[in-house]
Amino acid sequence: MADDELAQIRAARLAQLKQQGGRSGSGDAGGGEDDEQRRKQESEARSSILNQILEPEAADRLGRIRMVKESRATDVENRLIMLARSGQLRSKVTEDQLKEMLASLSEHEKQSGQSMESVKVVRRGGWDDDDLDDLLNES
Repeated sequence: MADDELAQIRAARLAQLKQQGGRSGSGDAGGGEDDEQRRKQESEARSSILNQILEPEAADRLGRIRMVKESRATDVENRLIMLARSGQLRSKVTEDQLKEMLASLSEHEKQSGQSMESVKVVRRGGWDDDDLDDLLNES
């Protein structure tokens, strides 16, 4: 059964690559429509792959994550699709496996992005009311 799923994933990816290759030499006539159609096809291909590799509970959780933080859901989807394409997934991903993946991504972000997220506020000594009074009284 995993071989059938893998074959379907490969077929979807091959079709996607063929469509991209055929369009690269076609010029810019109607480029906006082509881009929209390409995005729609890519979205459908992603959905198809995710439906094949995720159990329903995991897909529901990923949908809830998307409502809260779309970038995190996209990162998880990209990682899952990459694992599926490379043949590292042997069965459908369960909700528990998805939770583990989210925890590892969260831990990785904490380690690598901590310095970018922390903000240090340094306050300079400001004007004091007495200083203003002195300046005004000197003139």
